[in-house]
Amino acid sequence: MILPIYIYIYPNEEAVGRAVRDSGIPRGEIFVVTKLYPSQFDDPEAAIDRALKTLDLGYIDLLLLHHPGEGDVTAYKAMEKAVSEGTVRSIGLSNWYMEELQDFLPQVSVKPALVQNEIHPYYQEPEVVPYIQSLGITVQGWYPFGGRGHTQEMFADPVLKDIAAAHGVSVPQVILRWNLQRGVVVIPGSSNPQHIRENLALFGFELSPAEMEQIAALNRDKKHDWY
Repeated sequence: MILPIYIYIYPNEEAVGRAVRDSGIPRGEIFVVTKLYPSQFDDPEAAIDRALKTLDLGYIDLLLLHHPGEGDVTAYKAMEKAVSEGTVRSIGLSNWYMEELQDFLPQVSVKPALVQNEIHPYYQEPEVVPYIQSLGITVQGWYPFGGRGHTQEMFADPVLKDIAAAHGVSVPQVILRWNLQRGVVVIPGSSNPQHIRENLALFGFELSPAEMEQIAALNRDKKHDWY
């Protein structure tokens, strides 16, 4: 079971921790992810301690830096220390691209387990994704459906609709399957149980090379958020 990303600026870490503790599900079966925001980079040890205490789950499975900012290397080194102490299991980055990674990685000791960036059919990062993967780092895509104000347009895209109809699946399933076939981990969010089940039903079909090329041609190289 994978929980969504929990960022301290969204005041839900306490609620998430309580829900996990009250769920009756063994802690080891729930993967909890949270982030440090640039405003916390000046005192990362305190920020990590705050997240641990607020979640109150014993440890954090994955801790990410939200995006580059002043003091990000120092913050990451504090995260490395937390890994060595066992309070954080793995660490990574969010909204880091080729130039940022080329500058950042030589300054740290622990290779990020994951880099999480905006990725969807209209913003595909065709150079960034294989570059990160070539480093042995997992790529995770946020906004897989285009994000706020763009989802309806993406779900109505005629290319995606035709591919979905050919396989008897939905457009969201096509988008998620496209990501998986590129080796990109996806984190779609939904509060609708039917949509959640649909988002998991991705292994009964496979996109052909021609269909993958059709989706590749949709790339606009246009981000929907500023990160």
